Amino acid sequence: MDDFEPRHTTTKLDAAVDDPKRRDFLRLGFSVLPCVSLSLLLPRSLWAAGTGTVTASLLAPKLVAPAPSPLSKPKPPRLLMIDPGHGGHDPGAISLSGVQEKDITLDIAARMAKLMAAEQGLRVGMTRQNDSFLSLADRVNCGKEARADLFVSIHADSAPNHKARGLSAYTLSQKASDQFASLLADKENHADVIGGVNIPVEDKDVAAILFDLAARRTRNTAQRVKVGFIKGMGRRWTLLEQPMRAANFAVLRSPEVPSLLIETGFLSNREDEAILIKPHKRQKIAALMAKELSFLLRSSLFG
Repeated sequence: MDDFEPRHTTTKLDAAVDDPKRRDFLRLGFSVLPCVSLSLLLPRSLWAAGTGTVTASLLAPKLVAPAPSPLSKPKPPRLLMIDPGHGGHDPGAISLSGVQEKDITLDIAARMAKLMAAEQGLRVGMTRQNDSFLSLADRVNCGKEARADLFVSIHADSAPNHKARGLSAYTLSQKASDQFASLLADKENHADVIGGVNIPVEDKDVAAILFDLAARRTRNTAQRVKVGFIKGMGRRWTLLEQPMRAANFAVLRSPEVPSLLIETGFLSNREDEAILIKPHKRQKIAALMAKELSFLLRSSLFG
């Protein structure tokens, strides 16, 4: 039996390939058609003025600056929003000697802000700069409206266990990491917060996906900041046993701004109180925290 030899039949595609002009046209078609197909997946609100406009822009692209995304963070300098806990008619924890948490947190926050504002590439804001009361919702909104890169709430609470002492850091979690963190969160939560990301997409399913992605990225960044911060502080300052914890703190619920709550110590503990009531000790802890947070804000965590 003779070997089978397939016959080559000239097709219109072969003729087109042999023609240089048609070959160029086909190359253009192969490069444009995937883009046109992808554009069909976009929400209707993103189509400028009909199919003709979109196709024309793909075939003849123009160098137009993209509109700023509502989810994008501000470029350097990086912005840290410091939140001194409590204030006004809310004194926070009160030590056995009568020291009020609201005064300790405001002093430490002001010292931190002064140190960090003097550094290149950083800006600092404070939710309050005097003995005034702010709701938890107002505190969260301060970070959101300023489009802060990081929100840090400073505290010196009364611990469930009076033997507990040392610095610790907390991130947001619907389920507390332990009972200690859960009790602290319950004590701090005087108001609830419902945050929202402004996503200009009409499709509710797409908006929900984008919201979830933004919130997840925010939580992941906060978690990594917590780890880096505690590792750095642990080399120079006394830490609480298990210093990295999580709980459902209302002040940390912004889905847009990575947020951290720092307990500088506990006024319910005599040793911590003896440290926190001394101005030079507050200056030291403020300087150490400013150094660690400055380093993290300049790191790849914030792009």
